[in-house]
Amino acid sequence: MTLDFEPVDDLTGPGEAKSNLDLLARLFPDAVVDGTVDIEALRDLLGDHASPNTAEAFGLRWPGMAEARRLSTLPATGTLLPKPEESVDWDNTRNIVIEGDNLEVLRLLRRGYTNKVDVIYIDPPYNTGNDFVYDDKRTTSQADHEAAAGQRDEEGALQTGRGSDRAQDRKVGASLHTKWLSMMYPRLLVAHHLLKETGAIMVAIDDTEHARLKLLMDRIFGAENFIASIVWQGGRKNDSRYISVGHDYMLIYVKNEGALRQGDIRWREKKPGVDKILARAAEIWSSNTDKQKANEVYRKYLKGMEKMGATAGVLRFASLDEATGRPYNADRDLSSPNLRASGIYDIYHPVTGKAVTRPQRGWAMTEESARQMIAEGRIAFGEDETKIPRGKIFLEEMSDQVAESVFSQERTAAGKALVKLLGQDVFPFPKDVKVVARWLDIASMQNPNAVFLDFFAGSGSTGHSVMDLNAADGGNRRYILVQLDEPVDNDGYDTIADITRERLRRAGQQIVSNQSPDAAHIDIGFRSYHLASSNAKTLERNPRPAEPSRIRGQPREVSPTSRSCGTRSV
Repeated sequence: MTLDFEPVDDLTGPGEAKSNLDLLARLFPDAVVDGTVDIEALRDLLGDHASPNTAEAFGLRWPGMAEARRLSTLPATGTLLPKPEESVDWDNTRNIVIEGDNLEVLRLLRRGYTNKVDVIYIDPPYNTGNDFVYDDKRTTSQADHEAAAGQRDEEGALQTGRGSDRAQDRKVGASLHTKWLSMMYPRLLVAHHLLKETGAIMVAIDDTEHARLKLLMDRIFGAENFIASIVWQGGRKNDSRYISVGHDYMLIYVKNEGALRQGDIRWREKKPGVDKILARAAEIWSSNTDKQKANEVYRKYLKGMEKMGATAGVLRFASLDEATGRPYNADRDLSSPNLRASGIYDIYHPVTGKAVTRPQRGWAMTEESARQMIAEGRIAFGEDETKIPRGKIFLEEMSDQVAESVFSQERTAAGKALVKLLGQDVFPFPKDVKVVARWLDIASMQNPNAVFLDFFAGSGSTGHSVMDLNAADGGNRRYILVQLDEPVDNDGYDTIADITRERLRRAGQQIVSNQSPDAAHIDIGFRSYHLASSNAKTLERNPRPAEPSRIRGQPREVSPTSRSCGTRSV
């Protein structure tokens, strides 16, 4: 199998400070002097489009925001160590699992994956008080935040204030929000570079940070590229004091909604049960020579599907075509909305041979179109000529639907499924694989070759979902998962990343065992890497460091300043 690795020759990547400066120099050479930006000159060149220094800006602000933004512009300094012994099918797979801090990994990926990712799905920490483990070591401390917010005086003394018994809680809460925003901001900024122009990002979140995340993503991706705030109702909480809040959200943005609109791209999904109904209808039609009997058997089958949850939009296709046995309904009105000369003609009944009753305003289609529809069996006639015919709509032609912004799916099933797969309860609240697969498929527009990225991988639900999608249609979708080396207290697992890899191994084996012998080959492997400190010299002193020696046949360590597989497109 030939892997489409793309070597990275540039020693800087898009979005890094040096690249940003070079871009400004090309666009506005008069504003870049001796390698620095003359802000006033740049303001003059932009004219009325530049806001004055005294302008009051609208949008989300927090102490430490500028520093968090700067983190996104830093070049990658780490290296990715290949771990073939942790991997599955190292030589052939195009999937990647990386253990390490995702900000540095994203900087590495930016070198080789800018504008390459179709969909990003992440389920970051919800900042509920006990699940926040990221520390970029350069964000503001609680004391820094309080000083910037005016809650500490010049001597550093905390100003408790008066008028509210919750004042202290609000100060601590504001600091927690600041830390969370400063963690998310640089990661989302780098993620923006990785998406294709038609790419989408989906971020799971709950009420704790939903409002702030929405404003943050408006800033990064643009409010004009906001698609929806999906509500996932996951169950009832009967022990709630006031209201059972059992829902989460998925905020969905695209990189460039204009590109989607220009390409007339619409997101659709297959109606539940369509494939099963089409297959069963074909079986009924082929096994019944009496076509009336076939329709009776088919309608009885549909009643059973209704009890199993088939939607009304599918169940209304309750007749089998007289010639082909294809499920259809006769919902299409063939009458013209306005009286037109082109719609005044006769259509003759196929049995009686007489002209059928014509609509008062005539037919919606021309006479030539009507003849073509009759030849294709797309007009449903009544018992005789007294009934106005209607147009047939076939199920396979209307099998897609637009997804709704609210859906229900019990979350407990996902946890039980993971326990069954791994043999023990090692990861709390995993995401439902079927739900994740559904939304990945919608946002990727059913692209069988899509590239997916999840840089808060958790137990690996996204990778599992991608393999399930490939198993369903023989696709070649790929995933890149990044998981922090967060320690866990479980037998057999040192970090969450250990759980991620083991889940992917077992899920792949399970998928293969459920496939038929003639099923298309799917990629159930992954290459494992660990993030480590690089021994490469600084870029300015040694732009092309010597390649480290290695044992013959041993995979090379991945350096961001070398042509490394960690920064190539897989």
